[in-house]
Amino acid sequence: MAGERKRSVTMKGKPLSLVGRGLRAGDKAPSFSVVDRQWNQVELSDFKGRIVLISSVLSVDTSVCSAQTKRFNEEAAALPKDVVILTISGDLPFALGRFCGAEGVDRIQVLSDHPAGKFGKAYGVLIKEMGLLARAIFVVDQDGRIAYVQIVPEVAEHPDYEAALGAARQLATVE
Repeated sequence: MAGERKRSVTMKGKPLSLVGRGLRAGDKAPSFSVVDRQWNQVELSDFKGRIVLISSVLSVDTSVCSAQTKRFNEEAAALPKDVVILTISGDLPFALGRFCGAEGVDRIQVLSDHPAGKFGKAYGVLIKEMGLLARAIFVVDQDGRIAYVQIVPEVAEHPDYEAALGAARQLATVE
């Protein structure tokens, strides 16, 4: 498969391949189109001029993904106003709505890459073997450049929350 990066991450030790090119800090952030809980289209360009922390998760119905989403929701309250947090998964919008309602997730945007995986392919985090997104964090600066990237090597583990939040805070203090 074009753009396939074999053995890029693991799930409980099993090697998995990612589809799409690997992104690095300094790259122009690829555009993408996902949907919100009401099936409305959301694009990266909707946040032009803001700092965007993108949290990529497999499914909010798994323990680590749920914890990651709730953690960023809690942290959002303490971030500067020009920072927006997006959690993107392959979950259906209905499942995201149920999850957010049950867990009180209301400070971040929880979005679906279903059904086409456009975000996953553009950001190189679509797991070929599963059709789900790898656990990753991207921070995009006000000019649309990627300032921070973490692809979590073992998808069952947590990302480095402090490093990602620190990257977003640092950008917010730079004028």
